[in-house]
Amino acid sequence: MSNGVDEPVLQLRNITKRFGNFTAVDDVSLDIGNGEFFTLVGPSGSGKTTMIRMLVGMDRPTGGDIVLRGQRINDVPAAKRPTCMVFQSLALFPHKTVGENIEFPMKIAGVDPARRRARAEELLVQLRLPTDYYSKGVNQCSGGERQRVALARALAFDPDILFFDEPLSALDFRLRKTLEKELKDIHRATKKTFVYITHSLEEAMVMSDRIGIMDFGKMVQVGTPYEIYNEPNGKFVAQFMGEVNTVEVARIGDKRVQSVTDGAEFAVSREPDNFERGYLIIRPEIVKIGRAAEDLPNKVQGTVYNDYSLGSRIQYQVRADSDGYQWLVERLQDEPYEGKLDDTVRIGWRPEDSILVSD
Repeated sequence: MSNGVDEPVLQLRNITKRFGNFTAVDDVSLDIGNGEFFTLVGPSGSGKTTMIRMLVGMDRPTGGDIVLRGQRINDVPAAKRPTCMVFQSLALFPHKTVGENIEFPMKIAGVDPARRRARAEELLVQLRLPTDYYSKGVNQCSGGERQRVALARALAFDPDILFFDEPLSALDFRLRKTLEKELKDIHRATKKTFVYITHSLEEAMVMSDRIGIMDFGKMVQVGTPYEIYNEPNGKFVAQFMGEVNTVEVARIGDKRVQSVTDGAEFAVSREPDNFERGYLIIRPEIVKIGRAAEDLPNKVQGTVYNDYSLGSRIQYQVRADSDGYQWLVERLQDEPYEGKLDDTVRIGWRPEDSILVSD
């Protein structure tokens, strides 16, 4: 799975990393484009952290090559690579000022003090921090401000690629949502290549140009947020995207499938090549309920068991009469289901709104 791009800055060629008999990253090939915001996503233990440690130079691959702008860099130590990492812990110097933290990589590189300060103040403005923060103690800054200081320090190095190791995971929800948008704005302004890892698919969807989903050391799918959401290549990716209705089905005819649990038949608009058995994926937000479902070709009857408020949406749990499967249906708050709990209802969807996957 190379997923080539027109202008790759970073190329992974059959990268493998083993620890004894355990394979953490298994034969991954990938191209990352110049100026791209690329995010690696996966559950704990999927291999994404091991992957980024190899890319930044903290670990060496067991097999395969890492190529930066046409040059193999497997054996180049982290300190000599034109890349920089923003860690989850931020790794700021607590006893130093904001300015001293930002200037640190320039000081190591031998940049004279006047130029260091000018660049630090320029980065403060770019990252929406007051220039008088230059002399402020970093421990006097809020969590969001420290995030910006860490990013300013990384940009001061002027790297080809910035790597991010779940830098927002420790923040509260509101600040995290603000910084997601700010990171995307900063990416656009700097035109740098960002490679970001997170366990949060929502984060990845908001910020990324493309997303790579890992599982058990494999890169199972790479695509744009739209492609990952609307065209998952398997059950794992579909379910990793969030709550979905998943029905195990077998093919019974041209664009017709049957539930293996209760024999219900459904129409589909697309079939994977050589499909015989797999899963029908129906996202809760496209399922209709009550009167809106009556004229749809795919229908299930059940009982409204519960409802849950999700901010702008309401989620309904409908237990199918035939096999007890708990279907999820979502409606906007201003378009709620017109009935009540314990009602017997029909839910339904159009063939083109479902996804059929082989595994």
